[in-house]
Amino acid sequence: MTRIATREYLDRQPLNRDQMAARVAADIPPGSYVNLGIGLPTRVSNHLDPAAGVVLHTENGMLGMGPEAVGEDIDPDLINAGKVPVTELPGAAYFHHADSFAMIRGGHLDVCVMGAFQVSQRGDLANWHTGEADAIPAVGGAMDLATGAKAVFVMMNLFAKDGAAKLVAQCDYPLTGLGCVSRIYTDYAVFEIGSGGVCAVSTYSLSVADLQGRINLPIRRIEADSAPAG
Repeated sequence: MTRIATREYLDRQPLNRDQMAARVAADIPPGSYVNLGIGLPTRVSNHLDPAAGVVLHTENGMLGMGPEAVGEDIDPDLINAGKVPVTELPGAAYFHHADSFAMIRGGHLDVCVMGAFQVSQRGDLANWHTGEADAIPAVGGAMDLATGAKAVFVMMNLFAKDGAAKLVAQCDYPLTGLGCVSRIYTDYAVFEIGSGGVCAVSTYSLSVADLQGRINLPIRRIEADSAPAG
């Protein structure tokens, strides 16, 4: 891939959900085995290039999942872990969910894409519980995926409903995993997290300086001679 510096798309609106999903799909390496988390990440399946040979895995026991099912393609017995109707691709396989988790824990997934309540500047992930007394915990397979997948991508809105940034210095919510997130895909920017902290890969409608002011975190630009692929 061509190596580029940080790009600011100040003339564009923030990305909508499908644009975010397409951005994630474009960064998944061809031939990868990938798990898509519940919520926003399920949309990624609709934007993968069939020629890329990406194989989708579900926690409830399926390899070879296709895009979401609509209309007459809906089969109530064919769903992903989030109970969303899906399609199957040629060669799809089904198995017990214990075997599915053995694949996750055995390090056989190249990428997982998950939602989040918060991600810290060190790549810590909080996505299973808000810590509120009346909140319903929903860990699912998140902890297994956060530690078992070779790369963890997060897909989320950058700001919560109250305007607070979800990319933070330190997570306030109960943690799912420590230092596990490598990339964050949001409506306003795509970030990469590494040993040097948070880098902005691309921004939409806001500049890096504007984002840094709203998030109140140091955000580095990527220079052309050191930019990551993608």
